[in-house]
Amino acid sequence: MVTPQRCTSRGSGSCAGSLESKTSAHLVRAIGGGGSAIYATCFKVRPMVIRAEPPSRLTWGVSCARIARMKRFVLGCLLLAGVLSSTACRSVVYSAYEKVGVYKRDLLKKRVVAARDGEKEAQAEFKDALTRLQELTGFEGGQIEKHYRQLQSNYDDAASQVAVVHKRVADVETVAGDLFQEWENETRQIETASLRQASSAQLQDTRRRYQEMITALKDAESRMDPVLRKLHDYVLVLKHSLNAQAIAALSGESVKIQAEINRLLADMGASINQADEFIRQMPK
Repeated sequence: MVTPQRCTSRGSGSCAGSLESKTSAHLVRAIGGGGSAIYATCFKVRPMVIRAEPPSRLTWGVSCARIARMKRFVLGCLLLAGVLSSTACRSVVYSAYEKVGVYKRDLLKKRVVAARDGEKEAQAEFKDALTRLQELTGFEGGQIEKHYRQLQSNYDDAASQVAVVHKRVADVETVAGDLFQEWENETRQIETASLRQASSAQLQDTRRRYQEMITALKDAESRMDPVLRKLHDYVLVLKHSLNAQAIAALSGESVKIQAEINRLLADMGASINQADEFIRQMPK
């Protein structure tokens, strides 16, 4: 298919300049000839070409904004689905436990025991690392690489145990939140005023003791990672300078790390005592 296109060039030899003088004569001859020469000097035939125009900046911006909104919507849906799925899974687990006589308060006690035991094991790993650092302080010779490898092993064990503590503390918080929510809901369902007040008072007392315990637990937990990072830095530097001079140069840092480990051990000891007290006061 072809279409006439008006010649608009302005150079010499084009239609410009002789347009007025030539157009009439050509058109007269074209019409007189029955229209067979309809395309005269100032008309030419070109194939019709359909071009896809690039999107304007405005259109592109709108498209990007729509895509961004869609991504946020999808991510929000996935997050909501994950939360609902997690809640549904916990409900199934709780129901299974309750069928064998294990309720949320029993699970909370078990989770606190597990978190306490995890801290005890982490405490032992940090003590081993402290002992190794003390052995290296003032080291004058001998099997330096052996001591380095032992310290590296102590760090790896401590890091693994700290990861366990993080998970177990999170488990404690999850079960505690579910227990207190259920307790509140069921307390509101009690119609007898005296019994409702008694249940509410017991809930408040349990929540207060829990808050004291979890605060101590999380305080100790929060101090583990900073100590681990400094211990890791020390191990990395020592790895590339296995000689007595390097150990002597690092003695100042070693003393600082030892002091931080000692403070961490004290915090962990207090946290473990708080957990023991909470466990002791939980119903048998």
